[in-house]
Amino acid sequence: MVCLGNICRSPLAEGILKNKAISNNLDWEVDSAGTSGYHNGELPDPRSINVAKHHGIDIMDQRSRLFVKEDFDRFDLILAMDSSNYQNILRLAASDVQKEKVKLIMNYERPGYNQAVPDPYWNSDGFEGVYQMLDRACDKIIEQHS
Repeated sequence: MVCLGNICRSPLAEGILKNKAISNNLDWEVDSAGTSGYHNGELPDPRSINVAKHHGIDIMDQRSRLFVKEDFDRFDLILAMDSSNYQNILRLAASDVQKEKVKLIMNYERPGYNQAVPDPYWNSDGFEGVYQMLDRACDKIIEQHS
């Protein structure tokens, strides 16, 4: 799960997918990162923590980290929150195999629409909507990959 700062969208996506994987008895490694590194080592945004908690998910164990080239080897699927982060990830890919791992997360719910998950950082009211979008996309991820 990858967004810009790894404090709002991608921590929510990580928490949601981890929770769904556990509920479905899937032995998946789910992680998140940011393309900027602006917030390395920081907790998720308190608003992400609160909306996750409201839905019964604890993301307090997460810390922001930078997406690195080694993530292509570590993960089978790399999900970007929007086209800007998608392009930033692709620039780090060293091969077509690595590029094929990168997807826009919302294309799981609405294939081919290339819909972005909006960054709620500047809009506190947007966190619940982002949660709902990611929840629907993660349901589709579980359906397609389990």
